[in-house]
Amino acid sequence: MSKPVIPISGHYKSLLLSHPTLFTFAERRKLRALLKKCFAIEAYTPEQISKFIHQKTAIVDALLNEVGLGKAAVLSVLLQDFIQKNRITVDEIDKTFSTSISAITKGLIRVRDLYERNTSLETENFRKLLLTFAEDVRVILIIIATQLYRMRALDSEPEESRTQVARESSFLYAPLAHRMGLYKIKTELEDLSLKHTSRDVYREIAQKINESKSSRDRYIAEFIAPLKEKLVELGAEFEIKGRTKSIHSIYNKIKKQNTPFENIYDLFAIRIVFDVPLEKEKALCWQAYSIVADLYQPNPKRLRDWLSIPKSNGYESLHTTVLGPQNKWVEVQIRTVRMDEVAEKGLAAHWKYKGIKGESGMDEWLKNIREILENPELNAVDFMDEFKLNLYDKEVFVFTPNGDLHKLPKGATALDFAFSIHSGLGCKCVGAKVNGKNMPIKYELINGDQVEVLTSPTQKPNPAWLQVVTTSRAKNKIRQALKEVEFKDAEIGRETMMRRFKNWKIDLDEGKISRLAKKKGFKTVSDFYQEIAREKLDVLAMRDAYLDLDKKELNPENAEMRTAEGFTAEKGGRNSDNKEDVLVIGQDLKNVDFKLSKCCNPIYGDEVFGFVAVTGGIKIHRTDCPNAPQMIERFNYRIVKAKWSGKSVGSQYPITLRIVGHDDIGIVANITSLISKEKSISLRSISVDTNAGLFQGNLTIMVSDNKDLELIIKKIKLVKGVKNVSRS
Repeated sequence: MSKPVIPISGHYKSLLLSHPTLFTFAERRKLRALLKKCFAIEAYTPEQISKFIHQKTAIVDALLNEVGLGKAAVLSVLLQDFIQKNRITVDEIDKTFSTSISAITKGLIRVRDLYERNTSLETENFRKLLLTFAEDVRVILIIIATQLYRMRALDSEPEESRTQVARESSFLYAPLAHRMGLYKIKTELEDLSLKHTSRDVYREIAQKINESKSSRDRYIAEFIAPLKEKLVELGAEFEIKGRTKSIHSIYNKIKKQNTPFENIYDLFAIRIVFDVPLEKEKALCWQAYSIVADLYQPNPKRLRDWLSIPKSNGYESLHTTVLGPQNKWVEVQIRTVRMDEVAEKGLAAHWKYKGIKGESGMDEWLKNIREILENPELNAVDFMDEFKLNLYDKEVFVFTPNGDLHKLPKGATALDFAFSIHSGLGCKCVGAKVNGKNMPIKYELINGDQVEVLTSPTQKPNPAWLQVVTTSRAKNKIRQALKEVEFKDAEIGRETMMRRFKNWKIDLDEGKISRLAKKKGFKTVSDFYQEIAREKLDVLAMRDAYLDLDKKELNPENAEMRTAEGFTAEKGGRNSDNKEDVLVIGQDLKNVDFKLSKCCNPIYGDEVFGFVAVTGGIKIHRTDCPNAPQMIERFNYRIVKAKWSGKSVGSQYPITLRIVGHDDIGIVANITSLISKEKSISLRSISVDTNAGLFQGNLTIMVSDNKDLELIIKKIKLVKGVKNVSRS
């Protein structure tokens, strides 16, 4: 068999020539020989070789010119296919080119395996894909470059796959590029995504931008002319230019402001870039700002200082918005060549300068992302929301009493701050002293706050905290703490049962306890023991039920054991005359793996639906659950219609009521007295807060169904001083 000729005269050759220092001449010969050898083994045709070289060099070109990676990344991209097919080993490459590519190729191979399973954004496999991303930053950068190549060549792909690829670019890859500091790539991905998902909108905006180009160029020249004269006096090399905003950015402004294209005035930004040594950067940028502010009236609310405190992805620049000729607002960006390279090439450029400049917050971010990905408690909806939040986070900067600076996402609370310092501090947090004033745990931090965490040794996390915090770190630590509390409660419940059974001279059989727990509708024995510890189940009643197991045991041959994973919706059931397929929640569901969702706490009588979780269970949600629209939109195929059957006998549900009113004397006593008189309702907990004559309280009560709940809400509303009662 004759050896194929590698058609390197085009892309491959120009790639090597445009980056002469990437490989030595000896390494180039070795790389060419390796490729020839692999092509021959695979019996590639000249057409296949040409296609391979074109695709790989396009990705490598993006990595080198737009991302800024080096030899290891290039070799990983070029030789990954052959490594995966065992045509060449990683050790052989490492030895030949004196570099290490094992971490990158391992990640790329895992990513390809997941892609070949048709991984989509809605599947659990996607979590594994992102976890692979988070193991080596270079894998993320290579995948972004690969997606950029794919989007640039999207017109050549089948029509049916274009929309899906474009949406994934907008949903995941553009935010990833943003987080890596790759603003140029992020902008291109967003524009190309819009082009393939809303072609008419894209064409219309692009056409109008072209039509207004000549008048825009004249305006930019008029704006720049006096600036150039003044900036020359600073005695430093500089470049000044106008930059039109992206089509996607303009489209967002049109939507956000609900206005036509013609009314969007800030279609462009002016960028001033100085070429100066590091030690002169800040002083020169502020001098330039002074010149701009002298010539044109600045908007003080639109000053953005990322010189003093850079963004966590390394971005540094000084932004201001000024009133230019014809009374038009113009954004001016002031930076240096180094800052501009970091802004365009992001993380990789930051590495290049890290000998001069400190580390970015990327390691901390990757650690944070791993915590999200490795948390099995997060359902798919919460997982994607938290992951995106950590991609698009805007930052707030606060200080400890000692003056240490901490970065948190915008919207973070005092409780987030406590958990960011230490999980032990967060779990004991009862509030914070912000700028010398006492504030609650839900206080939202703002730039420049000085925060001192206040703690109490008796404080414990509770589920409501998950609604207070915004950072994934805090949410994960709270969930872990709640799990530990549940575990301890289960241990206490078990010890209580064993002690009482020993007093009654009854042998406690774990197998029978497991059957009793299932019979009472509990998913696990642990859940059963927790209810014992919390005194929601009467131990005497459980003793009688335990002894009755021997007398009234259901015939196991006739018991229908089902799990949600294999569940097929059944027709109505004997308690329903509805002909639709529904999940009947009642006695028929006792052996089905299900849970009432904690996000909306459904109770008997509520309008509900089932949601099949990735773990195989069914979670029951109210139809008016805050998460319902998102679940139905994204995961419609996992929605199961559901309804209650029979009557609510013996079951009670915890419901939290939010009560607001005047801080009248005796209002709490009147409310608790009212509840104590209700036979079917019991008070589980109460927390009260008063401020400036206003009473606010959270009551957790145990009710049998929504009719009892509606009745007690009406009665509480009649109590003197109560203004509003709502169900949380």
